[in-house]
Amino acid sequence: MTFLSILFALLIEQLKPLRADNPVYASIKSFAATIEGWFNAGHAHHGRLGWAVMVGALTVPVALVYWLLLHVSLVGAFAWNVLVVYLTLGFRHYSHYFSSIQLALNTGDEMTARSLLAEWIKQDTTGMDVSEISRIASERALITTHRHVFGVFFWFLMPAGPALAVMYRVAEYLSRAWNEPDHMKFEAFGRFAARAFYWIDWIPARLTAAAFAVVGNFEDAIYAWRNFASRWDDEAAGIILAAGGGAMGVRFGTEKEAAAGIILPADAATVDSMPEETDGLPGDTPSPRTLQSTVGLVWRALLLWMFLLLLLSVAVWMG
Repeated sequence: MTFLSILFALLIEQLKPLRADNPVYASIKSFAATIEGWFNAGHAHHGRLGWAVMVGALTVPVALVYWLLLHVSLVGAFAWNVLVVYLTLGFRHYSHYFSSIQLALNTGDEMTARSLLAEWIKQDTTGMDVSEISRIASERALITTHRHVFGVFFWFLMPAGPALAVMYRVAEYLSRAWNEPDHMKFEAFGRFAARAFYWIDWIPARLTAAAFAVVGNFEDAIYAWRNFASRWDDEAAGIILAAGGGAMGVRFGTEKEAAAGIILPADAATVDSMPEETDGLPGDTPSPRTLQSTVGLVWRALLLWMFLLLLLSVAVWMG
């Protein structure tokens, strides 16, 4: 049932992509803002309580419905799984940005590419050259794919999978919503949300990096993972981007990259201006071809996950 649930959800999303501004996500964002307003009194333990209420309110009903349907109708449980995976996956949420940037760069329209990238990452892209646009778009695509696809896959495979898939996506959102906005960056309220997602994503991030290594240049991916992942402030993002860049033969990142946003201020140093940091780092400078390599890497990793899941499902069925 797990393999078929994911397969059907992926097929449905290809036919009917769920936009990032859909009503379900909008209601969750509104709920998170309400919880923050209720519980945020400036202390860390208020953040822990708010996080528990938010995650519990969204995951417990999903688990109860799944448990009830398992005892009433397997078809109903399957349909519920497909619905939850469809809502928690985000394989096509931002692909239109990436595809449009790729098309703009291929046609030499750098201005349009900068505009699309700025709209996507919500930061200033003025003055960025083709290499930097390619780098940031590819980095954001790898991180987004992990958090919207591969991380969801991992937790959906666990017992009470639908509820845990919801937990992962909610935890990922709270780690951003309660820490990244200017009025929240230095508040104690969001610290627990960030730490909770760090541990929730600890295994999935490493499995994603391993998948990139397997379907790409394995030796360079592992070498970059072991030696250069620490260049990012965000440990999970560093592992994924170091392994992904090594797998594609591309140099990603800047010194102490602001990995939550995958971009530094305009006056920050680039890869080419830091010989000590890039010394020994395998790969070439990002270019428009990097975007096509990113698409290929993501699809190969997705097929690897699906193949392993199919083998696991067959083994369980035969056992």
